[in-house]
Parts: sequence; structure tokens; C-alpha cells
Amino acid sequence: MKTTLFAALLLATPAALLAQTTPAAKPKPKPAAAATAAPTRPAAPNPAQVEARANALTDNMQKALGLNPQQVEKVRQINLISVRGVETARQTYRQDVRKMAAVIDDIGQSRMAMLKETLTPQQFDKYQRKREEKMGVPSGQGAQGNAAPGLPSRYEE
Repeated sequence: MKTTLFAALLLATPAALLAQTTPAAKPKPKPAAAATAAPTRPAAPNPAQVEARANALTDNMQKALGLNPQQVEKVRQINLISVRGVETARQTYRQDVRKMAAVIDDIGQSRMAMLKETLTPQQFDKYQRKREEKMGVPSGQGAQGNAAPGLPSRYEE
């Protein structure tokens, strides 16, 4: 009886394995609603979130740079336009990362140009330094002649 049971298991096992794997190998059909649905336009960015982010940026800049009331309003409008543009780009180009990055870079450059016109030269320099520090851009002093950690400098041989 043990031999018969063992033989039955050996013969049934390949069939059982094939029976379990064959249906999984077939591609599953897509739901009809998803296949026939028209592409939807990306939703507009949430105005409350955009305004909150722009106000937070403006408040931080006011504290860090000592903006006067006229500058605060101009900077708030610049930040509002920029944040709205970035959020729209993120939603519009979420499938095309390169295009999204290019659009966001353009928005950042135009924001910097508008800020340069609004801020005093001293305020803009301070803003640039803080921005570079936050983004991890190496300063001119650190980038001159220091070897990367673990690598010999050109003077050691």
C-alpha cells in the first residue's frame, strides 16, 4: 500500500504543479472600464496647499532677510506663482520626468530673476548663500584643492 501511495504521489505531483502554474502564466484581461476610459486631465493643484506653501516660503524669507512690507508682498506673489507652476508641472508631467525637471528648472530660474529684481543686492547674496548651503552646493573655499576622502592628494606620491 505504501508503494502504491508513493507511486500515486510521484505521478500526480507533476500534473498538480502544472495545473497550478498554467493559469498564472496566462495574462489577466484588463477591466473594460479602464481600457475604454478617455485620458483624464490632471487635476489642478490644491489652491489652499499652494498658498500655504508660498506663505511659508515668504515668512521664512522675511525672517531671514529682513524684508520690508513692499518686498514681502512682491516676494509672496513671486512664491505663489512659482509654487503653483511647480505643482502644475508635477501633475502634468508626472509620466515624463525629464520634461518635468526641465519645466521646474525654468520656473526656478525665472523665480530667481524676479527675486533678484525685488531684493537688495545684500539680501539676494544672503539668500543665494543660504540656498546653496541648503541644497548642498559646495562653496568656493571647499572646492579648491581638497582631495576626496580616501583618495591621495596630488602632492602625495
